[in-house]
Amino acid sequence: MHLLASVLAPADLLPDASSMLHAFGPWVLAGVALLIFIESGVLFPFLPGDSLLVTAAILAGPLGIQPWQVILVGVPAAVLGDQVGYVLGKRYGRRLFRDDARVLRTSRLVETERFFERYGTLSLVLGRFVPIVRTYVPLVAGTARLPYRRFLPWNAIGAVAWVCGMTAIGLLLGGIPGIVDNIDLLMIAIIVVSVAPVAIGGVRGMIRARRQREDAALASDPDRAQTAADPDQAGVPSR
Repeated sequence: MHLLASVLAPADLLPDASSMLHAFGPWVLAGVALLIFIESGVLFPFLPGDSLLVTAAILAGPLGIQPWQVILVGVPAAVLGDQVGYVLGKRYGRRLFRDDARVLRTSRLVETERFFERYGTLSLVLGRFVPIVRTYVPLVAGTARLPYRRFLPWNAIGAVAWVCGMTAIGLLLGGIPGIVDNIDLLMIAIIVVSVAPVAIGGVRGMIRARRQREDAALASDPDRAQTAADPDQAGVPSR
C-alpha cells in the first residue's frame, strides 16, 4: 500500500495550520472554508484539514471567531468539495490519473478503490478521517457510478461528523493549560494519529503482496513447491 508514502513524502506541501490561520487575518473563516473545499474534492490532498479545524477551535479567541462559526462554514465547504470530486470522477474517472504523477497517481486511486470496495457508502464517512483517502473517496464514488441519491446523504453525514468531531477535539484541547504554547507539537501528534490507519494498512498490504509473490513463485516452480510442502524431503534423491 502506497498511501503512507503519499502522506509522508510531500512534507514540503504540508503548510503550518496556525500560521495559515493567522495569515488570513479578518478573512479567517473564508480561508478555512476555502482550504476544506479544496482538500475535500479538488484533488489536492496535501492540505492540513484535520489540524486546520482543530487549530481553528483552539485559537478561536485570538483569531476573533467562534467554534460554531468554524462548523457553520466547514460543513458546507466539505460537502461542496465532495460534490466536485464526485462530478470529476463520474465524468473523467481514471483518465485523471497517471502512474508517474506526483499528486494524481494511479496507485493512490487503486488503494482508495479498495477502501471503497471494503466499506461501500460508509467509506464516505470513515474516509473523512483518513488523510489522502478523504480527497479520493468522492472521486471513486463518481467513477463507480454510485447513484447521487445515495452519495449525497452519506457525504453530508461524513462532513458533519468530521468537521464537528475535529472542532470538538480542538475545544477539548483548548482547555488544557499551555496547549497554545505547544500547538506545533499538537499538530504533529494529530498528523501521526491521522496517518496511523494508513500505516497499518500499508504494513498489511506489504505482507499480503509478499505472500502473493511467494505463492506465485511456488506455483511456477513445482520442485520448490514440493520442498516447501515437505522440507524433510529436500535434497533426498528420488529412487
